[in-house]
Amino acid sequence: MNVNAKPLSELSRLIKCLEVAGTPFKTEPQQFITTGNNDDEPLTFVIQSGLTVVHRKSDELLVGIARAPYIHGLSAWINDSYLEYSLMAQTPCTGFYLPASTACEIIQEAQLWQEAFCWLSWLNHLLGKRDIQLVGNNSYSQIRAMLINMAEWDDTLRSKIGVMNHIQRSTRISRSVVAEVLAALRQGNYINMSRGKLISINRLPTDY
Repeated sequence: MNVNAKPLSELSRLIKCLEVAGTPFKTEPQQFITTGNNDDEPLTFVIQSGLTVVHRKSDELLVGIARAPYIHGLSAWINDSYLEYSLMAQTPCTGFYLPASTACEIIQEAQLWQEAFCWLSWLNHLLGKRDIQLVGNNSYSQIRAMLINMAEWDDTLRSKIGVMNHIQRSTRISRSVVAEVLAALRQGNYINMSRGKLISINRLPTDY
């Protein structure tokens, strides 16, 4: 099993069952994905189409980019950690939401705990991978890790995301330092960029 691979078949089974109890939504780019009310009831959001960015609310740190299909707050019925993060549409997004307690009941009735476990384990793996790449590392190592991650994206996604802005928002390294490192890497022909977007990586030195 490839731990880096998104568990699409498990996601599909979860979404199919949860959708029957969901309330549809449509969100335009640069808008937060929310119900639009102040209901304190824990909710589970399912993104069925589009691209979203995940921010940590406490400091607006960009945690990652989520491409549909994506489920946010699946475990909200048991803890409120989902409240620490917000979802903002990067492109037009559609999906549905439902009370987290209802999602739990549906999962129980349909015996989808294995699918739910696979999804939550994958999310935990991504967060752990991010910590290994960024926490405790110097600025260049963090920038290098971010570039390697971006190089793994498909061309369509890379064409939508500016390199400097994405790295700065994800690491909080100053824009001047990010700009200096990117300029040096471009000058050394280590990376190829066009209009602020990453085209490809040729080779990245371990140290700067």
